[in-house]
Amino acid sequence: MTTTARPYVGSALDRVEGLEKVTGRAGYAFEHSPDELLYAVPVQAVVARGEIRVVGVDAAVVLPGVIAAIWYGNAPRLAPAENAELDVLQSRRVAYRGQYVAVVVAETPEGAGEAARLLRVEYDAEPHDVELRADHPDMYRPDRVNPNYPPDTERGDPDAALAEARIVVDETYTTPAEHNNPMEPHATVALWDGDGLTLYDSTQGASAVRDTVAPLFGLPPGNVRVISPHVGGGFGSKGAPLSPVVLAALAAKHVGRPVKLAVTRQQMFAVTGYRTPTIQRVRLGADIDGRLTAIVHDAFEQSSRIREFAEQTTTPTRMMYAAPHRRTTHRLVRLDVPTPAWMRAPGEAPGMFALESAMDELALACGIDPIELRIRNEPVTDPESGLPFSSRGLVACLREGARRFGWAGRDPAPGIRRRDGLLLGTGVAASTYPVYRRPSRATARCEPDGTFTVRIAAADIGTGARTVLTQIAADTLRTSPDRVRVEIGDSALPTASLAGGSMGTASWGTAVVRACEALADELDRRGGDPPADGLEADADTTEEIDAQPLFARHAFGAQFAEVAVDPGSGETRVLRLLGVFAAGRIVNPKTARSQFIGGMTMGLSTALLEESVMDREFGDYLNHDFAQYHIATCADVRDVEAAWIEEDDPHLNPMGSKGIGEIGIVGTAAAIANAVHHATGIRVRDLPIRLDRLLRQSRNSAPSWPRR
Repeated sequence: MTTTARPYVGSALDRVEGLEKVTGRAGYAFEHSPDELLYAVPVQAVVARGEIRVVGVDAAVVLPGVIAAIWYGNAPRLAPAENAELDVLQSRRVAYRGQYVAVVVAETPEGAGEAARLLRVEYDAEPHDVELRADHPDMYRPDRVNPNYPPDTERGDPDAALAEARIVVDETYTTPAEHNNPMEPHATVALWDGDGLTLYDSTQGASAVRDTVAPLFGLPPGNVRVISPHVGGGFGSKGAPLSPVVLAALAAKHVGRPVKLAVTRQQMFAVTGYRTPTIQRVRLGADIDGRLTAIVHDAFEQSSRIREFAEQTTTPTRMMYAAPHRRTTHRLVRLDVPTPAWMRAPGEAPGMFALESAMDELALACGIDPIELRIRNEPVTDPESGLPFSSRGLVACLREGARRFGWAGRDPAPGIRRRDGLLLGTGVAASTYPVYRRPSRATARCEPDGTFTVRIAAADIGTGARTVLTQIAADTLRTSPDRVRVEIGDSALPTASLAGGSMGTASWGTAVVRACEALADELDRRGGDPPADGLEADADTTEEIDAQPLFARHAFGAQFAEVAVDPGSGETRVLRLLGVFAAGRIVNPKTARSQFIGGMTMGLSTALLEESVMDREFGDYLNHDFAQYHIATCADVRDVEAAWIEEDDPHLNPMGSKGIGEIGIVGTAAAIANAVHHATGIRVRDLPIRLDRLLRQSRNSAPSWPRR
């Protein structure tokens, strides 16, 4: 067996599929075009609540090239789904504006689109409710919050502790609905062959799509194959099967030919999930030295009428800082809106904005540097579970970030620094994200020519998964990456967990290591020579993960921001962003830096720009395209730097790695908001930090707002 002394894990290996992508040879879901392909264009509801009274298809089906118009009256029947969003075209009920109510299939996309416009749907509309309010009479406590946390926790007597605290912060923070908007919109090509179904789908988990879609059509999972070798981003919106993939399969079954369905950018604002808006009340009690005596964090969120999804907004507060008295709660209201879903760092992103903004307010109230305040409240063990941390690098990140950023000597007084007529300020916030690992399977094969093939149904959504799995396999097999081929993105491969929760590398990497170890051991037993027909080994990590010892496992980070605010217009620019992270062993510095910076850029976008605006009269998001839903562009991201500390954590996985896909977004919005306050003296507690909010508060509550 070939050996090498060089470790490839930890090196900045170029993406192994990079050439395919830059030359256009990497095939994405929409690009698959089997013979006799048809095109599907959905019809969406134009009322927010009610029932379909009439579906008129005559004008649509007579158009040349139109094959079928499908609605609840003639659609193939599906088995009831646990997620009612997947009961596509099974009922005349309308649960939200934009829900699929019909689909037209035609020989061309233009023909299908024209027929969809001519299809007539009449409704019996009912009064709808689409507004999240903390005092909504239908607020209730869910049984669990995503993915399976208790909704509420309490230790000690937080109300009494707050009443006795020398210093109290009691503020409400809000975050808007946000939509994921990956570069590649959702798309599916569905092809039936007897009782077999093949789906070319843009997904974060081929195994999950197979296991969800198969029972809907009464099929065993082995009869469904999901192929997804390349995915152009997901940010959580492709983490679970949604109505578009079911509609494509249903339409293909109805017409008996392959069907291609692509979700438009506008349609994505209704049918592919979004981050719930939140209303959060944070109460902090402290002594005069800034040591917390009480933490209370209450979150109010929304879900749809047809499915409960409760985001885990306050869960990071449960383990972030030490305090003897503490409570976290989640309350949910079911509205006539689409179902929210995962969006990068669900829970942690909005929840840490509120907590870290409140910590900044507490630092000011105590007259303590905000970094020092966090260090004083560093817990020894997990404050609620009592578990030891496998590692906890927050303090190291804060100190290293302060050194790199030039924090020393910062004047905490707000609104006193100017340059070229602009107000300048700096801010800091902490980041965290839990370390997840899920069971997966993998095979490793030594080919007759001495090269290796590793197979696992993982997903590369642009993160570099193929590359890091190649590095992991090469090290375990004691060979070089150019002798290893990793096959992913196909449900026919060994089952794998989805690409989400920052758990891909930990979950898949464990399975790859164990399969490669088994293969290497067998090769060594044979003297290093594979048999003429090759040699294969497999691994299933279920037992290993079930038996892992109990620790509080989390990645940590510190975010620093410098902003400039125009006192005349309220325009805010982020001049510098720095993130320093403690994320275990970094498998590939090049792809890791890309993930950290991508998350931080998304956090900047959250802080200043992203906001889905609900039209209460019509029950629809008004700004459902990139002309009106603003995201950060290159001009908005001037100077962003990501760094990490060395962290050796033996309690994680064979690689010693923690997830890095989501922690970059966590804390960034709070760091920017804290910097804006430092620059202006204005505390904006409602995201995004729009110029009108700054100017309105400057008139109403900050008479000392500096003018030009």
